[in-house]
Amino acid sequence: MDTTYLASHFSRNAVGTRSDRPLTNDEIATVAPSIFALSAHESRSERYTYIPTSDVLDGLRKEGFQPFMACQTRVRTDDKRAHTKHMVRLRHADQITGREANEIILLNSHDGTSSYQMIGGMFRFVCQNGMVCGNTVGDIRVPHKGDVIGEVIEGAFRVLDGFESATRQREGMAGLALTDGEQAAFARAALALRYDDDKPAPITERQLLTPHRMEDRAPDLWTTFNRVLKT
Repeated sequence: MDTTYLASHFSRNAVGTRSDRPLTNDEIATVAPSIFALSAHESRSERYTYIPTSDVLDGLRKEGFQPFMACQTRVRTDDKRAHTKHMVRLRHADQITGREANEIILLNSHDGTSSYQMIGGMFRFVCQNGMVCGNTVGDIRVPHKGDVIGEVIEGAFRVLDGFESATRQREGMAGLALTDGEQAAFARAALALRYDDDKPAPITERQLLTPHRMEDRAPDLWTTFNRVLKT
């Protein structure tokens, strides 16, 4: 399991919304109007490159990814509310409530408080402190300077292509059933990689393989892999 960090974190009092269905632009704009800013904040110089989050959002919708969560930071002055740092999380509509799903996280701002970032992967959780845990297929970061729109577009395609490769790998692992002995060998190898040989591991193979949820009991390689990594 990878641990990736957002280019900037969000405080606990960030304003946001989350739904079990795709969010409309009106619903997003109610809590995160900065996503639809039409230009950079007036405090930015001519060297600052405006990267429209709304255009990226529209493009991802065309690729089947729908926003289900959006938020932005609180600001001390109202003049920055329409340009401040914001985040959008997207999944395919039929996977929004799924345990495992391909997901894209967009992070951006129009006032210089954050660079543009797109992360793609299958995430276990996303914390407001900026930590993202899961299987990442792409992490694109673009600063707001120079002719960067091409980088944004190219980065989006790299993330989308990464999903195809990750899906094939995941399906292959899910289709391979392991015996109890093979699962134990997998856990033993994981412990050997994680801990030094001269010190006993603080956890046993059996504990490493113990499922904590009903859906984690399957004996296939993909489930075993995630069960071991989560412990």
